[in-house]
Amino acid sequence: MSDPRHCKVMILGAGPAGYTAALYTARAELKPVMLAGPEPGGQLTTTTDVENFPGYPKGVSGPEMMEEFREQAERFGTEIIYDLATEVDLSTRPFKIKGDTESYTCDTLIVSTGASAKYLGLPSEQRLRNKGVTACATCDGAFYRGQDVAVVGGGDTAMEEALFLTRMCRSVHIIHRRGEFRASKVMQKRVMDNDKITVHWNRQVKEVLGEDGVTGVLMEDTTGGPDESIDVTGFFLAIGHQPNSGIFNDQLAMDDAGYLKIDRPGSSYTNVEGVFACGDVADKTYRQAITAAGTGCMAAIDAERWLAEQD
Repeated sequence: MSDPRHCKVMILGAGPAGYTAALYTARAELKPVMLAGPEPGGQLTTTTDVENFPGYPKGVSGPEMMEEFREQAERFGTEIIYDLATEVDLSTRPFKIKGDTESYTCDTLIVSTGASAKYLGLPSEQRLRNKGVTACATCDGAFYRGQDVAVVGGGDTAMEEALFLTRMCRSVHIIHRRGEFRASKVMQKRVMDNDKITVHWNRQVKEVLGEDGVTGVLMEDTTGGPDESIDVTGFFLAIGHQPNSGIFNDQLAMDDAGYLKIDRPGSSYTNVEGVFACGDVADKTYRQAITAAGTGCMAAIDAERWLAEQD
């Protein structure tokens, strides 16, 4: 087997955070190497239109924006390798990364592996993704102005998404498989007091209706009653996200949900010196392209300064 390939800065993940980290470290002449992972561009590659990222007054498609991020990072010398990190060893420096096709070592590591929205797993749901099915009300809610929409979930995220959608949608249906929410009491009260929201208790989604776009939702009664359908044009998943942090188990500190913990508030430092985290893998609150890019900048600057201290 050939010797591992070495670099000063390794970036895992090719979303807004990773590309921004690559841009900054490349301009600092650190010659970053990026492992793009299984989904180059991250969750934005599944988004049709982005209207809330500064600098795009007419909006832009998610894939197009990520292509421009990639071009800019490469322009300054980022090397992008389409490999997937499957194993890491952060116990000693240089850090060791094993990929599907090659092995690597690096002096510093920037983790920007992102998070994946949880879906119900219905064929109709997958078929209608980006055609009325979405997992981000903040990102896509404005496209459903004046329309009827549904939100699936029962936690604080579902309550927040539903309340946000009431600002622009005609009506919001919350579909919850149990007879009570698990959300905080204050969020429950806000939802129940909102005239635009209808709650469908003890219901689970059987099918998302529509051919070229969402036209409704077929719901199954979990208590044994008859199926029921509602007419909506937007279907929002709010059942959580799964941070892509599995390969760092027992090596990087993370919370109960798997989000990487930041060791120094206001920075990107993890509990391992020389390893920095940015984007959705460490952010369970905002999960926006602009905040991911911001933390990617932070990680790059932190990594650059940390490397300078080692010399």
